[in-house]
Amino acid sequence: MSESLQVLLQYLLPKRALTRVAGAFASWRGGAATRAAIEAFARRYGVDMSEAEEPNLAAYASFNDFFTRPLRAGARPLADADIVCPVDGAVSECGPIADGRIFQAKGHRYSALALLGGDAESVLRFTNGAFATIYLSPRDYHRIHMPCAGRLTRMIHVPGSLFSVNPTMARRIPGLFARNERVVCLFESESGGTFALVLVGAVIVGGIATVWHGTVTPPRHGRPSIWNYAEADAVELAQGAEMGRFMLGSTVVALFSDPGASFAADWKAGRPVRMGEAMASRNAY
Repeated sequence: MSESLQVLLQYLLPKRALTRVAGAFASWRGGAATRAAIEAFARRYGVDMSEAEEPNLAAYASFNDFFTRPLRAGARPLADADIVCPVDGAVSECGPIADGRIFQAKGHRYSALALLGGDAESVLRFTNGAFATIYLSPRDYHRIHMPCAGRLTRMIHVPGSLFSVNPTMARRIPGLFARNERVVCLFESESGGTFALVLVGAVIVGGIATVWHGTVTPPRHGRPSIWNYAEADAVELAQGAEMGRFMLGSTVVALFSDPGASFAADWKAGRPVRMGEAMASRNAY
């Protein structure tokens, strides 16, 4: 199928209805039918179960249990680095934020203000910072971890569309990550900088959850929801600690405040990455 036709279908398909159906199926505990579907999915996408805490596919009662499976202890050691990769996936793009604009793909940039759901107060910290966009495919580990230690200050659920976020759509749909539904999580680092992890939804991604809130979406509302976390309600997470999860693969956009971060030399678009590997060093936070 041509890329143009794939993009056209993304505009025409009833994405919300498909996502509701997929979410219902993913949470369904259908016994033999669920096990057969999980086994077919694992074969289709070449899912490596050797690293899972529970490698036996028959042990998963639902697709959500399978999608969000934990890894066995020691499967993702943390590199000795200021900033480590928060997920398994592939680098979509990474680099500097230039005057508040983020590079999506050749010919496409979008604003950090739009990505953060119009949070004008927070976006000022990222005007000339750095970003990394990482795509999680259906075969990947679906939990998201902290790139560095931090204290949660704000969470925003931004409603939006549910386009697919695969590499083809990233090349062809302008402003994709700032148009899709997303959960923005803002943190203060131990060294005084600010960073954000933006969990981007997509078609058939049944839900997005964080460890401090539980499931953030669904339900899906037509207006943003904001949670502020004062020091009295502090959520502090260590580097490498789990912070959230997707119910099926999607994309994480990480932002680092001025003066940003210097990415590892081998961090290039298309490179496969694993949670815990060295990602970047701080630029004098």
